Amino acid sequence: MMTECYWVLGCLAALSSSNKLWDVPVPPDQQLGSARLHWEPQCQYQLRHLQDGARITALLPPRVEGHWISTGCEVRPGPEFLTRSYTFYPNRLLKALQFYYTDAHCREPSYSLVIKGKLRLRQASWITRGATEADYHLHKVGVVFHSQEAMSDIRARMNRTCAGFVSTGRSWAPGRVYELLSAKAGRDCTSALGFTMHELSLVRLEKQYNAQQMGGLVEKLFLGDIHTERSERIHYRPTGYQQPLQSAMHHVHPCQVCGIIYRSDEHRPPILPETSPLPPPRLTGKWVSTQCEVRPAVLFLTRYLTFHGANQSWEGYYYHYDDPLCKQPTFTLYASGHYTKGVHAENARGGTELVFKVSRAWVKPMNQASLWMLNASQPGSCGDAGSWAVGVEQDITATGGCHALGIQLPHTEHELFKIEQDARERQLLYMGERPTDGGSPDTPRKRPTSYQPPLIQCAGEPPGPTTHSPLGGTRSTAPLLQPRPTVLLSLFIIALIYRRN
Repeated sequence: MMTECYWVLGCLAALSSSNKLWDVPVPPDQQLGSARLHWEPQCQYQLRHLQDGARITALLPPRVEGHWISTGCEVRPGPEFLTRSYTFYPNRLLKALQFYYTDAHCREPSYSLVIKGKLRLRQASWITRGATEADYHLHKVGVVFHSQEAMSDIRARMNRTCAGFVSTGRSWAPGRVYELLSAKAGRDCTSALGFTMHELSLVRLEKQYNAQQMGGLVEKLFLGDIHTERSERIHYRPTGYQQPLQSAMHHVHPCQVCGIIYRSDEHRPPILPETSPLPPPRLTGKWVSTQCEVRPAVLFLTRYLTFHGANQSWEGYYYHYDDPLCKQPTFTLYASGHYTKGVHAENARGGTELVFKVSRAWVKPMNQASLWMLNASQPGSCGDAGSWAVGVEQDITATGGCHALGIQLPHTEHELFKIEQDARERQLLYMGERPTDGGSPDTPRKRPTSYQPPLIQCAGEPPGPTTHSPLGGTRSTAPLLQPRPTVLLSLFIIALIYRRN
């Protein structure tokens, strides 16, 4: 697939629209304002059913007081497998528990971190619309090892960076908390773990009211994303989100995992229940976003993917927006190509590796800011320069992609995916997380080790590959190349000029 590029278009859109609080998501067929978009009925229904007319509100500033928990086994780049349990108190103090595992099902605990500190919410983020920036200060970080092997591994990593910890000479003691960080003592041994809590520097709280949900209310706490390169984590300041934590009081039902994590502590890490083995994963069928997705650096989108198993071809639509609830469209991307047979992932346990080839792509501007940018592109570099119009799609294949957007065609990406079932036995598709630095997984070494938000299967495999119609129709979404720094600068200047005019 292609790496999502266009984060600057988020800036373009933000500069050309008012700063208001968006609320109440609208299905993609209505968002794009075109009666000529023909979604698969099941897929359109699935998206409507998932949202179910749900009213989503995001308050600024958010009220984060309370207990927030993971709803499943999370995967961070590396990969790292963990669950989280965070408590925020009215006096701004916090206690965060992170439980790490050696397996992709979070059943074999390795060690737990207990983190204590203070959080101060600041102003609304100018970069990530709908988010609140925050400052945090850590008072203490301790580690509890759940095996001698875990302790030996971490001590080996600390051999050069924190001799004081290594020289303790203690063997593993079950339940003992070993201090890694103490603000009072001026001691910090967390760097060897690649540990950082910069996720606390970006906060968003959503409340979703759903008549079909038990209790009617689900509260989600989005915290900042983790850089896909481990070496960059300490320096990176988030512009996107991780998978959200949910309120221990107001979470999705049913959720067996929620109760297990809620009752756990650093001495008794949660061990998630065994899941029934699934058949070998198959990409065939149609898959749609379950929420408005947020990527690092101002990118909001929904995706709709179709995979044809008979000839291993795929096609996809990305619907991009300038607001965190996907109500104000900026542009639509359609792409198509082929993919290879999946093989078991060696570096990302639980995943499947494959290669996507992107051969064709179309772009449709949906607002004046993206229109301005496309019409300012160099002749021969992005469709028919100067002829772009809002709501009119152009094929960018003949020009080898779109230089203004950083898209090159044809393009190859080394991907990762996994398929799971939710508590209601619905099929969920997780595709590889996009590189935080805007690069592309165009070599095996750059293959993702973590995942984007899941898509849900909304229909089986269609009878045969569809022919793309420039008038619209449901299209699956492919990831795209991110623009180069010089492209970003020129787009930003265009945005400023457009705003002034």
